[in-house]
Amino acid sequence: MLKLYSFGPAANSMKPLLTLYEKGTPFEGHRLNPAIFEHHQDWFKAINPRGQVPALVDGDKVITESTVICEYLEDEHPGEVKLRPADSYGRAQMRIWTKWVDEYFCWCVSTIGWHRYVGNMVKGMSDEAFEEKVKAIPVFEQQVKWRRAREGFPQDLLDEEMRKISYSVTRLNDHLADHEWLAGGMFTLADICNFAIANGMNYSFPELVNEADAPHLVRWIAQINARPAVQKMFAEVPMEKLRPQD
Repeated sequence: MLKLYSFGPAANSMKPLLTLYEKGTPFEGHRLNPAIFEHHQDWFKAINPRGQVPALVDGDKVITESTVICEYLEDEHPGEVKLRPADSYGRAQMRIWTKWVDEYFCWCVSTIGWHRYVGNMVKGMSDEAFEEKVKAIPVFEQQVKWRRAREGFPQDLLDEEMRKISYSVTRLNDHLADHEWLAGGMFTLADICNFAIANGMNYSFPELVNEADAPHLVRWIAQINARPAVQKMFAEVPMEKLRPQD
């Protein structure tokens, strides 16, 4: 049986989680605890040497990178539910949106999330204890990000990330004004991957994502949340609770 190692149903972990739930594909879920840095422990780095979730294990194969996992599931475990358009143009449009979320949208939202929430996981640690945790992180760029989160991101960086988030909200809202779904006239991996980042933005960024300023994005978020597979995923897979920065 497929095994998926992930955090709770948000951000990159949600992408393959929701893909599996939408497809109805049986899998064995392993939810790691970021609060104890479980993804940096040796047992998990034996599965993914980069120490990052999600990771999918299919027999003797390990597939990493969230969007790649979703495409792999469509290729190797197609089933009755299709999450890619049948035509080449539709698939190309879907991949434009998944590429954009991976290279742009995800990163600006992630930085603000790290600033507001993730840094609090390590702010109370001593310097020695924190550096011991950082030593276990195999990706240098992630070490830098943890140090920045603990110290506090520069204000000019936060301002620029908020500008990018505002642009992202406008782009999604404008496109969804004329389309029910993001690509191919159907619910696809483009919707799953962007929803994984956009869901909850009406709470975390209410000044940008609200009925008055982004009605089409709000409609799309609500429409996806109403899907049976989404409700089942949220009911069965717990979400991490991280305190926002004061």
